[in-house]
Amino acid sequence: MKGAFTGAFQSREGRFEAARGGDIFLDEIGDLPLSTQVKLLRVLEEKIIERVGDNKPVHIDVRIITATNKDLLQLIAQGAFREDLFYRINVIPITVPPLRERAEDIPILAESFYRRMQLKGGKNIQGINGDAMDILMEHSWPGNVRELKSAFEYCFVTCQEDLIQPHHLPPAIFQAKKSLLEVKQTPKNNKEIKKKQLVEALEKAGGNQSEAARILGVSRVTVWNRIKRFNINLKKEYKT
Repeated sequence: MKGAFTGAFQSREGRFEAARGGDIFLDEIGDLPLSTQVKLLRVLEEKIIERVGDNKPVHIDVRIITATNKDLLQLIAQGAFREDLFYRINVIPITVPPLRERAEDIPILAESFYRRMQLKGGKNIQGINGDAMDILMEHSWPGNVRELKSAFEYCFVTCQEDLIQPHHLPPAIFQAKKSLLEVKQTPKNNKEIKKKQLVEALEKAGGNQSEAARILGVSRVTVWNRIKRFNINLKKEYKT
C-alpha cells in the first residue's frame, strides 16, 4: 500500500492479486524460507492475502504451479521444508527426468536452441556437425537443459564456420568427450547398440512402432525419435 514503507509512493497489486482467476508459477519452491512457507500455506488454505501496510483481506482464486530440483521429502526430514505445505502442493506431481536419462530429446532441444540463437545472433550458421551432435548426445549434462542452452550460446560466439564443430563446444564438454571421435569408429558404441536394438525390435514387431516400444520398454515417442535419428525407412524395410 502507498506509504507502507520508504519508497512506496503508490499502491499496486502483488503477484497473487494480479493472478486472480488464472495461474501463478512459483519456481524453486524448495528454496523458500520457513517463514515464507507459513505465509504461503495460509494463502493456499484460506485463499486470502493482505497487502503490505493494509489489514483488509483480499480474496484470490488462483491455481498454484510449483517447481524444484530438490528432494522435498529429504528437506522435510531435515526440518527445512514444512510437511503440511508439501502435501498441500503435491496434488498432481510431475517428475521430469534429468537430460542424461532422455538423450533422445537432445536433438530436438538442440535444434530449438540453435534456431533461437540463429535468429538472435544473425550469424549464417547452417547447422550442427554430426560429430558435435554425438558429443552432445554422450555428455552427462549435470546442468540439465540450462547447460545445453548455455552450450549453444557459447557455440554462437566461437563458431565462425558454416557448421558447429566439436571444437566450438564449451571446453568442459569438448575436452571431456574428446576421445568420443575415436570411439565412434568402433561398432560397439552406445549409438550403434541403440540402433541395433531398435532394428531388432522393429523386425520382431513387423514395423509396428507401438509394439517395438513395448519390446524395448520405452515410449512410442522415443521409438519415433530414434527412427528419425537413425534414418530408418519403415516403408522400405518394415512393412506391416
